[in-house]
Amino acid sequence: MKGLRRFIDKIKPQFGKGGRFEKLHSTFDAFETFLFVPDTVTKKGAHIRDAMDMKRAMSVVVVALIPSLLFGIWNAGYQHFLSQGMQPDFWPMVWFGFLKVFPIIVVSYVTGLGVEFAFAQMRGHEVNEGYLVTGMLIPLVMPVDVPLWMVAVSTIFAVIIGKEVFGGTGMNILNPALTARAFLFFAYPSDMSGEKVWIAGLKGGEGVVDGFSGSTLLGQAALGNTNFTLGNGTPVSMMDMFIGTIPGSIGETSVLAILLGAFILIFTGVGSWKIIFSVFAGGAFMGYLLNIFAVNPYMALPFWEHLLLGGFAFGAVFMATDPVSGAQTEKGKWIYGFLIGVMAILIRVLNPAYPEGVMLAILLMNVFAPLIDYYVVEANIKRRLKRVKTKV
Repeated sequence: MKGLRRFIDKIKPQFGKGGRFEKLHSTFDAFETFLFVPDTVTKKGAHIRDAMDMKRAMSVVVVALIPSLLFGIWNAGYQHFLSQGMQPDFWPMVWFGFLKVFPIIVVSYVTGLGVEFAFAQMRGHEVNEGYLVTGMLIPLVMPVDVPLWMVAVSTIFAVIIGKEVFGGTGMNILNPALTARAFLFFAYPSDMSGEKVWIAGLKGGEGVVDGFSGSTLLGQAALGNTNFTLGNGTPVSMMDMFIGTIPGSIGETSVLAILLGAFILIFTGVGSWKIIFSVFAGGAFMGYLLNIFAVNPYMALPFWEHLLLGGFAFGAVFMATDPVSGAQTEKGKWIYGFLIGVMAILIRVLNPAYPEGVMLAILLMNVFAPLIDYYVVEANIKRRLKRVKTKV
């Protein structure tokens, strides 16, 4: 590492003011700060100093996503070979899943970082580390058979429209990863819904067992079938839902892996446990309310199963807790998370066109998060003013 440090120090003047590559300063700075901790310090003014900077916070989130990523890779292979009527060993499943998932990750990072670097160069700003997380989240919320060009287009759209137009990292009002998914959902619905997009190989159909279905459990529920089965007719148990051996987006099926990530986020203080808990509480509340007034099988689906299906757990842990697009006040976090849970189940059950309501619920509450914080702050101000008047 010392040799690399000396090499960077040697070429650094070329990227500084007056250097041959002055215009590429932002790009060089991004690579340098990725490899080494910046040696810059604050010169004036009062500042709070903490060991947890943006780079470390983003790195923690990426680490928390690794269990979901690894399980998603294995599950992609498992679901594929299940559709072929085969039961291969562990490593062939992992290798197949890796070959399907890794290109999506590469495309996400290459296109997203390309846009980030371009905007940093145009503005003369530093390249922020925020996309380290977004670049991993986008692949995990995609179907395994999504075309790579769609990943590229949706990523570019999400970074430009969902982030850069608002000023870049820390200024966006919408979660960029969900913006990418929403763009694909509405622009190319046939590649984001149905039964042929969740399992690799179903589109071509070559070697697929006759009568095999790739429908997700939410897709089955939307059709009134709550006796869930896998594509080969095998009944799905609660343990299957919890572990994640079911069709779905790459990183959203395993609640167990997601909870491991949640533990990392909460233990390190990077993710808000208040938002995570309140999302699950809101989902359970609305699910139970629908159980009471159930007039169809979907409304009668036990509320705890809602928390295990689709992207509910993934959204609660990794999307709703986005510190930029979520609520900032402590009381606002409770309200924000609870309303996401309520809206997610409400959209999921009462609107069959959107069997997965978590995406729309989080994006909707992203828009209202500043309003929630505003009223929480105003309520605190009024309460304190009343206290002062009482003392006088």
